[in-house]
Amino acid sequence: MPVWGWLLIVLAVVVAAIAALTYFGNKMQEKQVAQKEQMMMAAQPTSMLIIDKKIMPLKDAKLPKAVYEEFEKKGKRYTKAKVPIVKVKIGPQIMNLLCDDAIYEDVPSRGEVKAMVSGIYIVGVKQVRGKKNAPVEEEGGKKKKGGFRQRLMRKQAEYQKELSAEVANKKSKEQIKAEKEKKKKNEERAKKITV
Repeated sequence: MPVWGWLLIVLAVVVAAIAALTYFGNKMQEKQVAQKEQMMMAAQPTSMLIIDKKIMPLKDAKLPKAVYEEFEKKGKRYTKAKVPIVKVKIGPQIMNLLCDDAIYEDVPSRGEVKAMVSGIYIVGVKQVRGKKNAPVEEEGGKKKKGGFRQRLMRKQAEYQKELSAEVANKKSKEQIKAEKEKKKKNEERAKKITV
């Protein structure tokens, strides 16, 4: 087989791989948006005192056993993955909660906070009392770059904030249907008035 034949085969495989990755990436993004919407609907405002916050492996986070077992079912890499954990006091109870990557930097390391909580997951921070985290700066007034992981986490937080804004702006199917019905009724009423 000539060289151009092999090149065409390699090109076809690369194009097929890119198409498959795009398709599955879009599916996963839609699934993530749906999950985010459900979490936002189930979120409740809660006042809490933040004791500490860390990024640590899930197995060291001291979360409820059921949560850890659920992550174990998904695979070993999920239990070893580092996640943002916030140790809080809600009423008389002290517990560890998972935190959204997008708001982890907004959560103070110590202080009282009014936050939106969905189960054991902190979705948003509404009010912060006490000292807020100041951005780490260098001598020139620029933000410190940090390591690869920190830059990656910052970039992910930016994308999560964009996604949260998109989910908040997206109207539910019921709202769209109600608006269409209202518009139809107004048009019918306008026709009756002109006739």
